[in-house]
Amino acid sequence: MRNLLAALGVLMAFGIHAETWRFALIGDIPYSDYERRELPAMIETISAEHLDFIVHVGDFKASNARCSDETVHDRHALFNASRLPFIYVPGDNEWTDCTLPDAGHYSELERLGKLRAVFFAEPLSLGQNRIPVEQQSAAFPEHLRWRLGPVLFVSLNVPGPNNNFGVSKEPGDEYRSRNTLVIDWLKQGFAQVRREQSAGIVVVMQGNPGFKHFAAGFADNGYRELLDVLRSETLAFPGQVLVLHGDTHWHRIDHPLRHPETKERIANFTRVESFGYPVMGWVKVIIDSESPTLFRFEVRPYKTN
Repeated sequence: MRNLLAALGVLMAFGIHAETWRFALIGDIPYSDYERRELPAMIETISAEHLDFIVHVGDFKASNARCSDETVHDRHALFNASRLPFIYVPGDNEWTDCTLPDAGHYSELERLGKLRAVFFAEPLSLGQNRIPVEQQSAAFPEHLRWRLGPVLFVSLNVPGPNNNFGVSKEPGDEYRSRNTLVIDWLKQGFAQVRREQSAGIVVVMQGNPGFKHFAAGFADNGYRELLDVLRSETLAFPGQVLVLHGDTHWHRIDHPLRHPETKERIANFTRVESFGYPVMGWVKVIIDSESPTLFRFEVRPYKTN
């Protein structure tokens, strides 16, 4: 009887001290008129679960849809209407692809400037209940940091495909200037979680960096430095690393980062890709202080037409 009471005491202690936090992952939405009509209802469904915030990993329109100011302001209003705090990361469809004739033949830097002015004007999330965020600089306000429980979140402007590297063997000027800041912001984030002995770090970006090609030694040139740094920083961090991205419209949860010598999967690294057109859905991410993997996931498909 005494042993049973002791065991119950241990279980109660764990129950008292265990803490959880929850957020939602979405991306590559809305692409169609149908998705634009349905997305407010899906966001409301997410909000009903009383999560801490929603993360959208970019591409809020189809690549060939016009990159008009009207679309930008429509999506801003849509995201801002969320009852939950709403974090948005730029995707290629809303700035690098805007040079396409069907998209309006805009300047990519002008469209990125528009996104910065509309979505990142203040060090706050979007949504009806905003949370403070830290911005890297006035020049790169889309690079954010914020916290949830024992985890630091770092967002990066890394668009697919190939991080806007360019079509030649040498990188373009835009890639050079931005990628330097991307790498610095990523390194700063890892330095902070090591210094603070945080349980985990979440890296949020739009582009799928091609983990499989990287593991095989054939990384795309626009992602090679990013993946080298991500791998070395992960190996030097005792906590859990979670990367969230969209881009290729293939929802998955896996462990694709491999050790450079042994080629074994790096156990403390997890990747989650969002749902994407034509499939609507979201992923509930649970941060569990008592879980050895820190993160748990619940996949939530949404009704489609």
